[in-house]
Amino acid sequence: MSKVARRDTLPEVALRRELHRRGRRFRIHYPVPGNRRRSIDVAFPKQKVAVFVDGCFWHDCPDHRVTPKTHVDWWEAKLRSNRERDTATGQLLRDLGWTVVRVWEHVSAAEAADLVIGALDNHEEPDRPR
Repeated sequence: MSKVARRDTLPEVALRRELHRRGRRFRIHYPVPGNRRRSIDVAFPKQKVAVFVDGCFWHDCPDHRVTPKTHVDWWEAKLRSNRERDTATGQLLRDLGWTVVRVWEHVSAAEAADLVIGALDNHEEPDRPR
């Protein structure tokens, strides 16, 4: 698992490129206030908008869920732990007044950028596309 990219994944870079192309400026790998061990993939600190680009496997996408065939109990616990961490991080940010946008890696960069810009313009959390 140490070889799995934790930051600057292709979907993250594609989203950042699209946001930059549309004139939006942001911070990357921004520490989560109140929990510096976690970071926001793409952050807009002034607007308090946090964007996470979640990988379908590691964050247990409901549309692309695949449970490995070996060590099933371990993987189920690991993926559940990831979901719980995502929920806790999102709640912490919401409690601090942030808007949280989560997009799956399979969502196009253009569609993800539309969601992010909508959140920036409205300061509302959009529904996560499937």
